[in-house]
Amino acid sequence: MSYLLLVVEDEEQLRKMICEHFTSEGYTTIEAGNGEEALVLWKQQHPDLVILDIMLPARSGMEVLKEIRMVDSTPVIMLTARVEEIDKLLGLEMGADDYITKPFSPRELSARVKAVMRRSNSSPSDRHVLSLGSLKVDIHRMEAYSNGHLISLTGTEFRILLIFIENPGQVFSRLQILERIYGDIYEGYERTIDTHINNLRRKMEAAYVNDTVIKTVYGVGYKLIEEGK
Repeated sequence: MSYLLLVVEDEEQLRKMICEHFTSEGYTTIEAGNGEEALVLWKQQHPDLVILDIMLPARSGMEVLKEIRMVDSTPVIMLTARVEEIDKLLGLEMGADDYITKPFSPRELSARVKAVMRRSNSSPSDRHVLSLGSLKVDIHRMEAYSNGHLISLTGTEFRILLIFIENPGQVFSRLQILERIYGDIYEGYERTIDTHINNLRRKMEAAYVNDTVIKTVYGVGYKLIEEGK
C-alpha cells in the first residue's frame, strides 16, 4: 500500500525536495504552496498524512491545522523554523501529531513520518474497548468517551491516554511516554509531554470525567487512576 502524503510548504525548492525524497521511498505525494490550496487538496484527495509548514501565505499552517481538526484526526507533522513556536503548536487545542524544526534532513523527516503512520495504524491491545470509571477508549476507532459523549483528542493525546488506560495506576515518566509513542527517534523536549497532559486533563474535565483523573507523581511522572478506589 502506498501512503498519500500532502506536503504544504511555500518554499518551492524545499517542497520539491521533500516530495522527491518521499516519492523515492515509495510514497505518493501531492503538494501545495499556500494554506488555501492545502485545504482544497486535503478535502479532495484525503491524504493519509499532512506535512504542514507553519508560515504560509493565504492561510497559516495553524489555521489549516485547526480546520483539519474540526473534521478528523488526519496525522499532521508541522514544520517550524522557530523553537519558541513548538509549545504553541503542541499546546493548542487542535494539536499536531509531531513537529520538526528547520533545517532538517530528509532522513529525519522520513523517520518522523514512519513513526506517526505506525502509531496511526497500530492497535496495541486485542481488547476493542477499554474502560476506567466513566472513561471509555475505543482502540479501533481511536476515540474516547465519557457517559456517551465523545472527547475530541488529537492523535498524540489519544495515544498517551491509551498508555494510561491500558496500565491503570502505573506511573510513567515523561521519557517513558515519549519512547512509547515515538520510539527511539524522538529528539524533542520531554516537557512537551506536560503540555499534552494538561490538554488531556482539560478535555476530560470538560467532558465531565470526574471519577478518573491523571495524577502527577512529583519527581517521577504521571498515572491514571479511578478516584475512590
